[in-house]
Amino acid sequence: MTTTTAIGIDIGGTGIKGAVVDLGTGELLSERIKLATPKGGKPDDIIETTRELLETVSSGVGDLPIGVCFPAIVKNGHTMSAANVSKEWIGLAAEDLFENGLDRPIHFVNDADAAGYAEARFGAARDVPGVVLLTTLGTGIGSALLNDGVLVPNTELGHLEIDGHDYETKAAYSAKERDDLSWEKWAHRLQKYYTTLEALFSPDLFIVGGGVSKNYDDFIPLLDLKTRIIPAVHRNNAGILGSAALAVKFPG
Repeated sequence: MTTTTAIGIDIGGTGIKGAVVDLGTGELLSERIKLATPKGGKPDDIIETTRELLETVSSGVGDLPIGVCFPAIVKNGHTMSAANVSKEWIGLAAEDLFENGLDRPIHFVNDADAAGYAEARFGAARDVPGVVLLTTLGTGIGSALLNDGVLVPNTELGHLEIDGHDYETKAAYSAKERDDLSWEKWAHRLQKYYTTLEALFSPDLFIVGGGVSKNYDDFIPLLDLKTRIIPAVHRNNAGILGSAALAVKFPG
């Protein structure tokens, strides 16, 4: 029997969010629960907060598949980097740690990859052929690369070196706020970033995610690209949707 519902949990540097997802429609079947990420983002503290959240989300819904997305490169269940959480995560067998702490099997994935998969399954990249690049503009720049809907994991394209800089430090939304940039000046930096991505990947579509994508009219029209660029459909829910869908595609 095909599983039609799953739980998605999105772990970030400031909040941990989760809900039950309808995998046919991409709608949330429960209230989206959000708890603050413990200060310092240490492994034991995050796992305990995730356990508390899961107890609330899973109450009354039975034993559903669980997907967890996390701000790190994820290889073979290990976190090989750490963005806005403790550096203690680097090199950890994090999937095993979560499964032991939650006493449940999970599917564990990078957060931007989960967002990209959500857009492919339920959003702006659905049924789009060819190469699609999703970028999330926030504290940093996350990326997800899809080819004919198939995810290529852990691209980490926010860390491209451009003009001698790790370019997320220049073009993330946090850089706009830090440097008090107008939309026009920020778009100038984004222009350089997306032009570089065009030269490297020749994509068929760019999708812009992250909270700032709700203001897409303020900056997307300022970009002059060969590639079509559009806002993501699922912003705050993308990680939840993608991790839930991947939990069923690749059961724990």
